[in-house]
Amino acid sequence: MEIPLFLLNVVLHAGGRMELRVFETRYLDMVKECLRAETPFGVCLIAQGSEVAGPTGVTATPRAVGTLASIADWQMPQLGILHIVTHGGQRFRILSWRREPNGLVRARVVLLPDPPVAPIPGDYARLVPMLRSLIEALEDPPPKPHRFYDAAWVADRWAELLPLPMEQRQELLELDDGVARLDAIYRFLEES
Repeated sequence: MEIPLFLLNVVLHAGGRMELRVFETRYLDMVKECLRAETPFGVCLIAQGSEVAGPTGVTATPRAVGTLASIADWQMPQLGILHIVTHGGQRFRILSWRREPNGLVRARVVLLPDPPVAPIPGDYARLVPMLRSLIEALEDPPPKPHRFYDAAWVADRWAELLPLPMEQRQELLELDDGVARLDAIYRFLEES
């Protein structure tokens, strides 16, 4: 499958919610294309470079694993600036990518399987009521269904809420095991 990529200094997790302010022509065109075709785009953490194209037009290069983003809502508060709300879908791995003349990156990707639903292990169960309280207090909570019984979903929500370095968020995204993700979150909280 081939998808356009939005290269950012953030990590989008499956089941998450991300708001984006779109103003560069390449991304405005991408969003219009995705809305028209009702298709997702990919969100990837930047491996090298910058979110915004510089005077030479050279932009960022993507990390190998990203997340599909579906547009849930959009509005254009002023001409040339689009605000979109996206929901994180399935993870993918980039097989190859190319930069189009307008600077947009398109990638051939393979979808990665979702981690199997795994129950929350005993010691980690105390993270669930804390997470539930945090999500209930959010003005813009992650999209439903909320899966407080699933280790990967719980770990992904914690990854979004905690002040983790982007590199660590990317490492969590790349883990195929939900319990391993939750273990990393638990260790981060214990060390904080």
